Amino acid sequence: MREAVEKALIKVKEMLAAEGGSVELVDVTKDGIVKVRLTGACGCCPMSQMTLKMGIERLLKEEVPQVKEVVAV
Repeated sequence: MREAVEKALIKVKEMLAAEGGSVELVDVTKDGIVKVRLTGACGCCPMSQMTLKMGIERLLKEEVPQVKEVVAV
């Protein structure tokens, strides 16, 4: 599942790069929790939680159905 998540994150990184941010994959647990670190402009943006849930999590769940949740660490 980790490889599928990494592949899907490439699309996310392209979207975030347009705003000066990025995302790093930290871990993927066996129970479908994806742990990421928002970097660049996304790391300090007040809208980062919305980006995380409505953007990153939504796209990852579409691309990798085994993903249950995405959390920032």
